[in-house]
Amino acid sequence: MLKGIGLGFRRDLAEDILTLDAPLPEFVELAPENWMGIGGYWRKQLHRVAEKYPISAHGLSLSIGSPDKLDVEFVQKIKSFLDEFNIGLYSEHLSYSKCDNAHLYDLLPIPFREDAVKHIVQRILQVQDILERQLVLENVSYYTPVAAEMNEEEFISAIVRESGCGLLLDVNNVFVNSFNHKYDAMQFLHSMPLDQVKYIHMAGHTKVSDELIIDTHANEVIPQVFELFEYATSLIKPVPVLLERDFNFPKFNELKTEMDTLKQITSKSWKTASYA
Repeated sequence: MLKGIGLGFRRDLAEDILTLDAPLPEFVELAPENWMGIGGYWRKQLHRVAEKYPISAHGLSLSIGSPDKLDVEFVQKIKSFLDEFNIGLYSEHLSYSKCDNAHLYDLLPIPFREDAVKHIVQRILQVQDILERQLVLENVSYYTPVAAEMNEEEFISAIVRESGCGLLLDVNNVFVNSFNHKYDAMQFLHSMPLDQVKYIHMAGHTKVSDELIIDTHANEVIPQVFELFEYATSLIKPVPVLLERDFNFPKFNELKTEMDTLKQITSKSWKTASYA
């Protein structure tokens, strides 16, 4: 069963992760699109990591909010990959990245509207039927709302409740959005469907100005985000927690220190609790 503190499996970190003899990470996460159909050396590395760690999959290309017809063939390929490597938890982003068959290579915000809720719910149900797994969706960072008719937490809650999908709570994204859109992050958490959180992401961001921060996964987690994480863990049951780092990789000991901090916080918050 997937539990504890994990780390993203990136090629820059692969050798450290594969040769590490330490209690952390307890699992790894990878993007299936980067590994499906790969052969040679990296295929062997993928099998090595699967032998050593439980794996979670965090997708990039599902584009659940796209107006396009669902790419059923792609979802079937995802299922085959998940089955092959015994991956139970598959998460994606509550956003879209494809329109009119054009891949936009970014996570674009979905209008917070009732018609968008109904559209996405139907797509989620279709995906879950193909995967024979619950889909877990992440609250994303966004930099401008688009034609909003409800707030973000109402939008997310409606989708989770009506589709039966799980929630990936990205704490850094909550912090980023609260800073950029000037709302209270703790109050926001209380309005979310926290009973449906299946997974947590933690990451760093980049401060561009006094008015703007960008979710980059390229820096260390700042103290304020750790504080928000501690608060969030006091509100939910134990779930796996993933440290994301995609660029600007530090020495591995620095990542270990961040994982240790996450472990200390969860051990305190969930001392008397158990995994579901």
